[in-house]
Amino acid sequence: MVTPNWELHGCCNRNQNAFLITIGIFTVVILLLWRTFLLTPFKLITVFLHEASHAVACKLTCGDVEGMEVNANEGGSTTIRGGIYWLILPAGYLGSSFWGMALILASTNLLTARIAAAGLGLALFIVLFIAKNWTLRGLCIGFIVFLAIIWVLQELTTVKILRYVILFIGVMNSLFSVYDIYDDLISRRVHSSDAEKFAEICPCCTGCGWGVIWGMISFMFLCASLYLGLVILS
Repeated sequence: MVTPNWELHGCCNRNQNAFLITIGIFTVVILLLWRTFLLTPFKLITVFLHEASHAVACKLTCGDVEGMEVNANEGGSTTIRGGIYWLILPAGYLGSSFWGMALILASTNLLTARIAAAGLGLALFIVLFIAKNWTLRGLCIGFIVFLAIIWVLQELTTVKILRYVILFIGVMNSLFSVYDIYDDLISRRVHSSDAEKFAEICPCCTGCGWGVIWGMISFMFLCASLYLGLVILS
């Protein structure tokens, strides 16, 4: 059994350099195209993962998910009944950050990238049955088709880009999660936000205070994805 190189001795080899450089390139591209329509589908996938995380937390705490929406303005909502509310509320932002980290780590290996693509496709297919608007239905169908095309290209042609697509979605998700927390919970203080609702349940912090805490945790997920990715590739 190979012992993980937690201290990153000998960093960085060719694969580690490629990992860091690719993430750096993706970050620059994302920032340059941030306000363009080209990134809209990937932003909506982040919103989807946010709402899906609420749904998963609800089901894990014995609640029922009655419906889900993702809107073209990059908003969304999940209709639930029951469950443990103080676990469901933070699951959106933190879950989205976690999935971003998971996708980044999955991209380090072709097998795990295949599993991540299949898992994301399956999640999109399942949500089709509880989607409450056509924006979410179109997003699910569109990304299922997109992932299927990337998979076919990976398996049947010389265009081997599945790992890079999974990495891009992971980086996009991680960056947008941190930005979304800052925009919704810290800078603008949206009064209907998850953090404001959470502050009503746990009044030891204001909504802004919980936003800062969640933002720090999300940033830690991003840093952890870089570190663990380097460990895996060492």
